[in-house]
Amino acid sequence: MAASVKQPTVVAGPVHTSHDVEDDAIELTSYSAPVERMSLHQTSFSLPPADGGKDAWMVLVSCFFIEALTWGFPFAYGVFQDHYSRLPEFEGNNSLLPAIGTTTTGIMYFGAPIVYSVCRRWPRFRKTSVIAGFVVIVASLIGASFATTPFQLLATQGILYGIGGAAHYFPAFLYLDEWFFARRGTAYGIVWAGGGAAGLALPLTMQWILSEYGFRTALRVWAVTSIILATPAMFFLKGRLPIHHASTGPQKVEIGFLKDPAFWIFLSGNIIQGLGYFLPTYYMPSFARAVGLKPIAGTIAVSLTNVSTMLGSVIAGWFVDRYHVTTGVNICILGTLISIFLFWGFAIYAPMLYIFAILYGIFAGGFASTWAGVIAPLKHKCPNVETGMVVTLFAAGKGLGSVISGPLSGALVDADGWSGGGGFAWGSGYGLLILFTGCTAAAQIVGWFGKQAGFVK
Repeated sequence: MAASVKQPTVVAGPVHTSHDVEDDAIELTSYSAPVERMSLHQTSFSLPPADGGKDAWMVLVSCFFIEALTWGFPFAYGVFQDHYSRLPEFEGNNSLLPAIGTTTTGIMYFGAPIVYSVCRRWPRFRKTSVIAGFVVIVASLIGASFATTPFQLLATQGILYGIGGAAHYFPAFLYLDEWFFARRGTAYGIVWAGGGAAGLALPLTMQWILSEYGFRTALRVWAVTSIILATPAMFFLKGRLPIHHASTGPQKVEIGFLKDPAFWIFLSGNIIQGLGYFLPTYYMPSFARAVGLKPIAGTIAVSLTNVSTMLGSVIAGWFVDRYHVTTGVNICILGTLISIFLFWGFAIYAPMLYIFAILYGIFAGGFASTWAGVIAPLKHKCPNVETGMVVTLFAAGKGLGSVISGPLSGALVDADGWSGGGGFAWGSGYGLLILFTGCTAAAQIVGWFGKQAGFVK
């Protein structure tokens, strides 16, 4: 007589919404082997609760630190750029220096959907990607500390760091999607706030190390610091759903949402906004010098932008969990435009520059947290859409803008015809850059127009 097989018992924890049950079922099907092919010891298991509990919060904290360590350093690049531009060994090819920061962020964003798709399709390699990517990050920092030309900095601090950062960071979205459903927007907001938290102290700390000991020591100190802080974060990063090696093979990645015009509407606005998003933090130190402020004023402004981004990310994430995503995006647009045209354009005094930095961080920094809110409109046509997949594609779009913005911003500064002729900051040599940043931020309004036209539900 054939042995009977006990059917699997799944305890999924508290149920928050109907979408939670649906998402749990989708993820369980994706990551676990079919029932009929499970061994007897695999057929009974329970899932820890989602949206709360010790394990969920530990994963969230781990993702927060991974975000802080991975993105905090590129977000402080403006301090390095200002330092590099004044070093004799890097004279003669200064045009490459702005491209280092934008290349780093661009590659990290570009790599997002690739890394996510690979780790989603072969989930057993998620932790491997996280660890291997971190090793590459450390190698890039050590390598950059031996650089003697701008091209070597671009290859190490720019390209190599970007590759390692993408492999290290983006698998975290898979873990986050397993642990949070009803509070997913808030969870993403908290994680993205990590970059702002690191960006508060890092520019000031690096400014001091750079001035006292030079960039070689600064890069090596950050490499050691990253090892100390990232090791426990990677240790506590674990999945909620079982991954069985007896699985039938690569898991399907849901891409049906690509047929929805709403996705392309939001993505187009995101790409254009990415052209100008990073420019204020990259040019803040050199801008401060251009308008006659003390060098420390630009560094403080970068720190204020980064820490304000932390606040803006959490608020925007909370907001899109409760209201339509276009409402959150429009608020971010309005606040960003006010900060740029009303405060940056007239920032010839330090207090005005600081006000701009805070407002820009809150409102422009909140844009990324609205990406999770795009899921709700997309679910109308693609119920199984995955937050992580959409977010990484949006990240790639932002990366495209970031890569283009490096050489483009340098050309805008070099060609600024308002230099010396305009009033306030508009005549500082950065007037065209200020105008360009404001215009690109306004492009996100396409989501609202799409809703009015009926393309966005």
